[in-house]
Amino acid sequence: MKIFPYLNFPGTCAEAFKFYAETLGGEITFMQTHGESPMKDMVGADWQDKIMHATLQVGDNTLAGSDAPLHMQAKPAGFMVTINPSTADDAKRIYAAFAEGGNVQMELQPTFWALQFGMVTDRFGTPWMINVEAAA
Repeated sequence: MKIFPYLNFPGTCAEAFKFYAETLGGEITFMQTHGESPMKDMVGADWQDKIMHATLQVGDNTLAGSDAPLHMQAKPAGFMVTINPSTADDAKRIYAAFAEGGNVQMELQPTFWALQFGMVTDRFGTPWMINVEAAA
């Protein structure tokens, strides 16, 4: 069994996934708009270019998402997408990209359990926890 996050966006899924692919060094393996789907007649003209489903592969990990109609959109709460970069330099680069235009909850810094740890919500509203594990 695999478990992976599925993120909803208020019309910014394509932009967010391109940003995540670039920032995390991943590859968008699938992205389909409502207008490209068999359900295209079920949505209005203003929703044709919104993402029905997208997947991003980062190593062995998958991140999926879509645009959700505004009446179904809610601010993410009660979770964070956690990533574990292998180096402090990668963590700093990723954290800086997520923090730009985002909201910092905890500055990236050394802790007693990690070489680097920080929490940030990116400009797309996704909450991230970045943790570089300390050597055992």
